Amino acid sequence: MKSELKNEVDRLAPVGEAIARLLSPHAEVVLHDPATDQVVAIWNPLSRREVGDPSLLGELDGLAETGRDVYGPYPKSLPDGRRLSSVSAVLRDADGKAGLVLCVNVDRTAFEEAGRILAAFAAPVAQQPRVLFERDWTETLNELVGDFVRGRGVPVERLSRDDRLELIGRLEAAGVLSQRRSVPTVARALKISRSALYQLLGDARKEATNHADPA
Repeated sequence: MKSELKNEVDRLAPVGEAIARLLSPHAEVVLHDPATDQVVAIWNPLSRREVGDPSLLGELDGLAETGRDVYGPYPKSLPDGRRLSSVSAVLRDADGKAGLVLCVNVDRTAFEEAGRILAAFAAPVAQQPRVLFERDWTETLNELVGDFVRGRGVPVERLSRDDRLELIGRLEAAGVLSQRRSVPTVARALKISRSALYQLLGDARKEATNHADPA
């Protein structure tokens, strides 16, 4: 990490930690660097992301046209089916140039279980900002995995081999597995090793070929 970026991350670290502590254990706070397309800091990582993982943010050039620096609340989801309410803030330097992006992702489960009033308070009221997340294929991943496990009624780690093959087929059809650096992210979402994912992917492709070209 360049010294200038490190200094900026160190300067903002108390803010991220304070927000995470206040909302713990129901929220993660993520600091993104769109220039390098990386997560540069994260607190209480509900999404299991780590520093250095791809941010998958959109280009910041388009932000000048929006006239806004704060987006949300908008909906997101985790691979296990939990729904999040998220807010993103574009942080600018002294010259007004857009730099880092701070995102706060709140797990809505506790609020929804608390009752209708708290659920209404926590519910997203705006769509996800395209200018920030137009390249975020992980949203497709999380939605597909979340919908699948909700349909099966079991946690992702208890899916059968046939279930995993079907799910991987859906992920490949949606283009998720064709994305650069997708394998570790998909393996993490399915709670399996990379080698197991490669084996399942090979089997899924073989079955798809057999169905397409019956003997």
